[in-house]
Amino acid sequence: MPFEDELGEALRSTGNGFTAEGRDLVDAGERRGRRMVARRRAAMAGGSVLALALIGTAGAYANGLLGPGGGGGQEDVATSAEPPALLPSSDQARRNVGTGAVSAEQMIGVLKQLLPQGTLTDTTSRGTDHELGPMVTGAFDEGEGKGRIGFSLSRVDPKGVMADDMVECPSRVALKYDSCTSEKLPDGSRLMLFKGYEYPDRRVDTKSWRATVVTPQGFLVDAQEFNAPTEKDSAISRSTPPLTLAQLKALVISPLWHPALNDLPAAGQDEQRPPARQGAKAVDILEELLRQDAIPIVLREEDGADLGHLVLDDGKGKSLVSLQIQPDSANAPGMWADLFTSAETLPDGTKVLVRDQPGEKGGAGVIWWSAEALRPNGTRVIVSAFNSESQSSAATRKEPVVSLQRLKELATSPKWSSEYGQ
Repeated sequence: MPFEDELGEALRSTGNGFTAEGRDLVDAGERRGRRMVARRRAAMAGGSVLALALIGTAGAYANGLLGPGGGGGQEDVATSAEPPALLPSSDQARRNVGTGAVSAEQMIGVLKQLLPQGTLTDTTSRGTDHELGPMVTGAFDEGEGKGRIGFSLSRVDPKGVMADDMVECPSRVALKYDSCTSEKLPDGSRLMLFKGYEYPDRRVDTKSWRATVVTPQGFLVDAQEFNAPTEKDSAISRSTPPLTLAQLKALVISPLWHPALNDLPAAGQDEQRPPARQGAKAVDILEELLRQDAIPIVLREEDGADLGHLVLDDGKGKSLVSLQIQPDSANAPGMWADLFTSAETLPDGTKVLVRDQPGEKGGAGVIWWSAEALRPNGTRVIVSAFNSESQSSAATRKEPVVSLQRLKELATSPKWSSEYGQ
């Protein structure tokens, strides 16, 4: 997951959002994964205020933790020029900048103190007086070959959405990776450990491993390492990154980062995650509805209460099926009505639309079938199926595993009356 490619992918489709036809609503899980990545990359560039400003900026570019080219071969402390789109306003800078009590040189000293025996070269760093926040990166070699490693420090609202997103594993439907775990530590900190690749499509086999921790006081330490001397544009130099995940965990939770973190102003209150919808989760409902089809489920994933994914395989290829539930907003009753002006109206007043269209996320040969139902009480139900295991991967079969007629039956099932009334 390279920083440039990761954020570019994360923000590439920001403008797609809730279109007039609502066609992108079914991939909210993928957008959530991209939002999480965007927040993570933006946090690298300078804290929560900047992060939140970046989330809605389509096409924004972040140099990220490792900087251009993963350090650019610089031998000593340097601060790379950041694109204007990432520079915070003077007010934001004042809120995010520390006193400079920890310098760029001291950041390198902390990293050297924490690393096991080996050599650290090609270093780049920023101190706490930098408007984009403290960071340090270098090429580390313990005798098995150079691997790029870097750390970024910032402050976040520990109860906010950004903190949640930083330590939640991404959707496997949205991103392919080897492993990811998220846990709560004895001191209340939340930790994510991740093993993936520089490019999600693995066009090159450079590995990208990450450890991210958010403490109860809002300290955020995010580390990433590669099995190559630079993040990009260098040959793989070793089979795996230089540190194990256990070692990386020990480094991100080290108190040696606390002087720098304490020098940063505490973050303001972030957006809070809204209360989860009550009732059965979308993934459970989808599995229940498809049980009579008796098609083997090879992947089951929930994204909150309102969105669920199943990957089915009837022996003819994997097929993604998604369900999203959107109860009508109390602040905007009937908000979906205009989208269903050309819909079929059923005897109970439910409006339903069925669509057959090509996929929109780059997967070769992907077909997207969907049925959307708007119930009389304003609840919107969207069921989609693809002839691939994810929207961005190539087709694995001629057609989705669930027919258009079956999708319509699922979207208009009597189940919705028992779950959400009329």
